[in-house]
Amino acid sequence: MTHLFAHRPTPALARTALAAIAAAIIATTPAPAGEFDDSCAMGLASGQMEKTDCSVNWTDTDGKIYCFGSENSKQAFLQDPAGNVQKARDFLAGKKMAAATTGKKDFGEDDVTARVDEIIAERSKDGAFVFRDPKLDTDLNLIFEQVKIVRGMTGYGWFANVIFHDKDEPKKQYAIDFWFKPEGDELQLMDIRVQKGPKRDGEGWTMVTRLPVAWWWLPVSEHPGDMEVVRGWHIMSAIHNYIAANKNKDGALDIKDEETGETIPMEFVEMHQPIRRLKKDGQYFACTDFRKVGSKDEYYDVDFWVDDKTGKLKVGAVKLHKVPVNEDGIWSQVPRYKFEDTEVDVTN
Repeated sequence: MTHLFAHRPTPALARTALAAIAAAIIATTPAPAGEFDDSCAMGLASGQMEKTDCSVNWTDTDGKIYCFGSENSKQAFLQDPAGNVQKARDFLAGKKMAAATTGKKDFGEDDVTARVDEIIAERSKDGAFVFRDPKLDTDLNLIFEQVKIVRGMTGYGWFANVIFHDKDEPKKQYAIDFWFKPEGDELQLMDIRVQKGPKRDGEGWTMVTRLPVAWWWLPVSEHPGDMEVVRGWHIMSAIHNYIAANKNKDGALDIKDEETGETIPMEFVEMHQPIRRLKKDGQYFACTDFRKVGSKDEYYDVDFWVDDKTGKLKVGAVKLHKVPVNEDGIWSQVPRYKFEDTEVDVTN
């Protein structure tokens, strides 16, 4: 008898084993099938498309299951479930009607994923996707892992968040955003930005969000097409659209120095936050960092001035705020003008 009871598990071991079994059952239980093809219901109600795994969900009294991208989205949805369901339906119906009326293709997640595959194939060399990181001023050689998230914003395009790892260090991961805009029957690549980059963590690596975050990750509480209240991300979107649309064939933006008359090809690095608005005339402006093409040290602080006089946000002027000056072999930025006596508001 002593021999038989010697192998009986202790209560602690039994609880551990049961917990492991329960976790395995949960892990293998498929998420329920939700309405709207598993897209985030609150996202649709807000004019956005985001496919989910439906792990965060809610079941209505009629048995229909609605999926969400996060608990926050779920809680926002539950403030008015019936109203938000109708908004989601109206949004999808509007997309279909617009596609039928204009004859333009109604793109979806599969189209965006396929376009990502095309871009990766076009820019791969020796089995690795080659991406020039403007912030690090270097080429990254990356191996594709998965498309993590695909999001759509009406009027702004599609955004795919894609996970890669370094060609030589598999644990060194990157999360990279691909921004596309529909043009006829095609998805036009607007830009590629790093959302999260690797940071050394002991003997391994972890991913950290790169700051400042891209405008498409900023919280949006109202319908993206609603311009009654201008938000900071609206301004950043208008500026980023201008940069993407006006790049030369080499991918640089040609900016004229009004003082010297020289036109300088520059590489867009990042956009500063917050966005500010002049109290005097209502113009918005944002500071951005650009680097002169071919130089590692010549950085320009470029201001983009935006107004909405026509009812649509539009870049009206591009000005060199600070220019690089070399003194004794050291580069520094010298301001062309200052805002010391200018009253401004911060646009959130």
